[in-house]
Amino acid sequence: MSSLIRLEVLRVLRNRRYLFFTVIFPVMMFFFYASTNFGTTTFNGVTPKTYYMVSMATFGTVGAALNTAMRIALERKSGWTRQLRLTALPGWAYVLSKVAAAGAVTLPAVLAVFAAGMAEGVHFPVTTWLGMGLAVWAGGFVFSAAGVALGYAAAPDTVQPITMVSYMGLAFLGGSWFPLSGGLKSVGQYTPVYLYNELAKYPVNGVSVGASQVIGLAAYLAAFAALAAWLYQRDRKAV
Repeated sequence: MSSLIRLEVLRVLRNRRYLFFTVIFPVMMFFFYASTNFGTTTFNGVTPKTYYMVSMATFGTVGAALNTAMRIALERKSGWTRQLRLTALPGWAYVLSKVAAAGAVTLPAVLAVFAAGMAEGVHFPVTTWLGMGLAVWAGGFVFSAAGVALGYAAAPDTVQPITMVSYMGLAFLGGSWFPLSGGLKSVGQYTPVYLYNELAKYPVNGVSVGASQVIGLAAYLAAFAALAAWLYQRDRKAV
């Protein structure tokens, strides 16, 4: 299984589309927001630069994780998953390898946006940087599981537009583009990206991790993982 994970990670890192949409684009968006004059405004207790640094790091991580869906769809279409089922590799190992590989390829997005934040004058103690980085990276596994589920739920020819709509829709409802308020917040606060963004900002304020965010993300992870396993089994029976 380790060889499969290594192969998956290398294949993704060589993909130019992955590098643009999950690393370069979030960095570009952060620099755009960083150049905007927000005056003395703060967003949920943090400076605008910090807010958008975190939200663009999570944005890139979610994109890298959901990109798993398109790779799975291509493997299904080419017959690669059918060939793997003829080997001794168990089904759970295949699904786990996809989630693990997705977790590994989210790191460049986090590091790139955090480096851009440092270049724009965002300063924190080392422990705060580590706390934010760990929160962003760990939370990305929720969307890695979602990407696996989506890859088996959608038809190979339609998975790309479905993934992009899901990606942008979650970012909008999750407060990645701007702080939510009013009726939009009453809906968005229950979405996984909103919980993810809130969790990632906790180290900034020196507050312990909120139980509601952890429980909410854990519930989403369990649901997405269970759905991915069920869809994988359904796809295997259909072959």
